[in-house]
Amino acid sequence: MSQLRVLIVGASIAGPMAAYWLAKTGARVTVIERFPTLRTNGQSIDIRTTGVTVMRKIPGMEAAVRAKRTQIEGLRFVGNVGQIYGTIRATGNPDQQSLLSEYEIFRGDLAKILYDLSEDNENVHYVFGEQIASMQQKEDDNGPVKVEFANGFPSSEYDLVVAGDGATSRTRAMGFGGNARDHIDPVNSWAAYFSIKQDLIDGSKLGHGYTATGGRFLAIGQDPAGGNTVNLMGIQPRDKRDVTLPFREAMKQGEEPLKRFIAQHYKDAGWKTEEAMAGMMDSSNFYASEMVQVRVPSLHKGRFVLVGDAGYAPGPTGTGTTLALTGAYVLAGEVGKHKGDLAAGLRGYEERMKPIIKDMQKIPPMVLSIMAPQTTWGIWLRNNIFAFIAWTNILEFAQRHFMGSATGTDKYGLPHYDWVA
Repeated sequence: MSQLRVLIVGASIAGPMAAYWLAKTGARVTVIERFPTLRTNGQSIDIRTTGVTVMRKIPGMEAAVRAKRTQIEGLRFVGNVGQIYGTIRATGNPDQQSLLSEYEIFRGDLAKILYDLSEDNENVHYVFGEQIASMQQKEDDNGPVKVEFANGFPSSEYDLVVAGDGATSRTRAMGFGGNARDHIDPVNSWAAYFSIKQDLIDGSKLGHGYTATGGRFLAIGQDPAGGNTVNLMGIQPRDKRDVTLPFREAMKQGEEPLKRFIAQHYKDAGWKTEEAMAGMMDSSNFYASEMVQVRVPSLHKGRFVLVGDAGYAPGPTGTGTTLALTGAYVLAGEVGKHKGDLAAGLRGYEERMKPIIKDMQKIPPMVLSIMAPQTTWGIWLRNNIFAFIAWTNILEFAQRHFMGSATGTDKYGLPHYDWVA
């Protein structure tokens, strides 16, 4: 049988992970990325549950991730003059994680680890600065996909095209028809990340979290390169109409207009926000995006398939990286298991992933309201309740025994697959 020809779009997390596993089925894989180089910036992300299971199946990956952990020892919640309300720490048990993961790593560091795992494989070829211009499948979906590229890479035919280019995937729109915002379920929130040169938390190894009225959340931690990392979230109630439109309009205008929009949003928010906004304006690694969930009726259409956020972005559940690693593993495993019957492999992928996706996309009740209350009264109440449960250790007990799909062990029983390479 001829070697399966696979095109993967996106070289962040899901794409390189899918390339690694698909190459182990014997496939010949091309990965394209629209940015000119591998993106090594981004916020801290977590590996949990099935993501840990997948990581441990790859020789050396767990050690590589541990070597690049953020080194944050916990998250301390503070008030508008820096008063401490309570602290969350990791459990120390990677198989029963708290709200803080034992495997917290910056997105760019994980992307580099995954890229390095597959870059030297003779069956994997990366092409940067490229994207799809057009894609054509036969009407009966029984035959290769003809792909033309935008920036000079030769047109070619592929047996399988994998979209791993994020929640607002352009490739999903091409493969399914429609536009990039189809299948998006907004959660009326956005997030931004950047580094600043100043140390606003005096060398503390605890991240500091602060909430201002209007759903404005700010977290500051130590940057391994010096200074601080800053994470922002603008959170509005889900029962409101789409309130992220001004954010998206600013984002379309470019980085500087978006920075100005965020600075205005955080004006007079208190605590360290003024210093953080000043640092943001000079930051060279600024990144921001809308937080959304992606819900599609099917993960594949013919020989076109979705993996990671492009198919099942979970929004603010903290499971996006885990779903990306898991989906890439299951996709490749099912394709390899049904060698010679690609349609059966894609059906197997869908059947395996749908229950996991459904579980990991569940947003715990009140989680956004608790993270960023809208009113002064709501913030006061949240802070004092949190101070009480932190003082009594109820939170630690609950984290260890009652937290949901983002914190516990792998309860899904991922299958073992046999690989040929």
